[in-house]
Amino acid sequence: MMWVGIDVGTQSVKVSVVDGAGRVHAQASAPLTSAREGKRHEQDPAEWIAKCRVAMAAALADLGDSARARISGVATCATSGTITTVDALGSPLSTGLMYDDARAGELSDEVAAADPALWRRLGYRIQPTWALPKILWLARRGDLSGARIATQADVIVSAVIGRAVPSDWSHSLKSGYDLLALTWPTAVLDLLGIDPAALPDVVAPGTLLGASTAEWATSTGLPEGTPFYAGMTDGCAAQLGAGTLGLGDWHTVIGTTLVVKGVSDRIVVDETGAVYSHRAPHDGLWFPGGASSVGAGAISSMLLGADLDSLTAGIATGYSGSLHTIPLSYPLIGIGERFPVVRPDAEGFFPSASAGDEALLASIFLGVACVERLSVETMMAAEVPVTGTFSSSGGGVKNEWWTQLRADLLGRSISIPVSAEGSVGMAILAAWAADSSESLPSVATRMSLVGNVVEPTAANHDQLEDRYQAFKKELISRNWITA
Repeated sequence: MMWVGIDVGTQSVKVSVVDGAGRVHAQASAPLTSAREGKRHEQDPAEWIAKCRVAMAAALADLGDSARARISGVATCATSGTITTVDALGSPLSTGLMYDDARAGELSDEVAAADPALWRRLGYRIQPTWALPKILWLARRGDLSGARIATQADVIVSAVIGRAVPSDWSHSLKSGYDLLALTWPTAVLDLLGIDPAALPDVVAPGTLLGASTAEWATSTGLPEGTPFYAGMTDGCAAQLGAGTLGLGDWHTVIGTTLVVKGVSDRIVVDETGAVYSHRAPHDGLWFPGGASSVGAGAISSMLLGADLDSLTAGIATGYSGSLHTIPLSYPLIGIGERFPVVRPDAEGFFPSASAGDEALLASIFLGVACVERLSVETMMAAEVPVTGTFSSSGGGVKNEWWTQLRADLLGRSISIPVSAEGSVGMAILAAWAADSSESLPSVATRMSLVGNVVEPTAANHDQLEDRYQAFKKELISRNWITA
C-alpha cells in the first residue's frame, strides 16, 4: 500500500507518496506567496488549494497506474496558528492570517485575562501571534457573521472531499482548544464575545474525515474515494517522520523557523509560557515543545542570491580552530520572539555589515544553534526528560558544516532521518490511522529511515561553550532571559 502526506508550509505545499517500509516513491512541491507588511503576514487560501492540486498532480504523475491504485490514505499538516474564515462548505471567505501575524497582538492580554487558571492548567501563555487573539479580532470586526474559523489543513481537506470538515486538536491548540477536557472553553469564548458556533468541531488526529471526490481525481490523479485522515501541525508531523516517539526523545526542525518537539508522559506547564504541549494521538502521551521565529529564513532574507556553498566553504576554512571568534547574533527577522524567549518586542541582532557575508552567515549558523541549545535547557528547567534520541530535519540539515556545529554546541549526537519531513510524517499518520492494530511508534519506526548520525567533537564543544555563554550574557543584558 501507498500513503500520501501533504505539508502546507510557509513557502510551499509539498506532497510525498510513501510505502509501508518508508520508501519515498514520489515527491513534488509548489511555491506559495506571502504578503508581509509590518505585523501582518497574509496568504491567499485559494492558493493553498491550487498549489496543493499542482503538487499532488506532479507527484502522482511520477507513479504508474498500478502504484496510484495502491494509495490507501492521506493526512495533512500545516503551520500552527494559521487561520482563515470559511463558509458552510468549507470554502475560504477571507485572507489567511499566518502563524506569525501579530495584528491582533494588543488583544492577547485580554484573552489571557479571560481565564488565567485555565491557561495555566493547559500550560498556555496566550501570545500575540496565537490564533485566539486573531479570532477575537475577526469577531469584533464582524467577520465571523455567517462564517466559521478554519485552519490551513481544514481548507485543503474540505476542498478535496467537497464539504466542510472538523479540525483536529493539534491544529486547534493555538485557537484555545482545551486539550485536557477535549472541548472548546465556552465560558471564555462567551466572556470574550466569540460565538462558539463560529469554531469548528474538533477530532483526534488520525480520525477519518471523508474521501476524495471524482473532480480531484480528474485534476490530480488521486483515486476517487481515497480516505483523508485528520492530521497534526507541521512540527508534530516532522516528529512523526523522524520516528522519535519514545519518552525523552526530541526532534528539531531547521526550516524557515526553528521547531522543537519532544515526548512526555504529562502536559508541561512552563511559567514563562515559552513551552506548550500538543496532545499526542496515542497512549495518553504529550508532545511538549515550541516554535522559535529564528531559522533558515534569516539566511534567505539577508543573503538572498548568495552562493551559500561557497560561503560555507570559506567559513569552514576561516574559522577552523577559531570557532570562538564567530560573531554573535540572534537571527530574528521581523519583530517578536515566542520561544525559547517570549518577547513580543524582540528584534534580532547581527554583526555589522562591514564584517562581510561569511561572518554574517557564520553568525546565523551559530545563532540558530544557540537558540536550539537554549530551547533544550528550557525543557530541562521544566523538568522534561531530554535523555533520549535527538534527531533533526528540515532544509538546514542539508548544510553539513552547520549540522556539525549544532552537534558540537549541544554536545550530543544528532540523528538525521532520510525523509523526516512533514509530508512523510503525515504519510506515517495515515498508515497508522488506517490500521490502528499496530501502535503509532511501531509504524513510525518501520517507516522512518535513519540517514546518518552526526557525532559531536569535544574540542569544538569547548570553543563553542564560550560563545554560548557570551550569547546568554547578551540576552540577559537585554532582559530577554534571567541569569
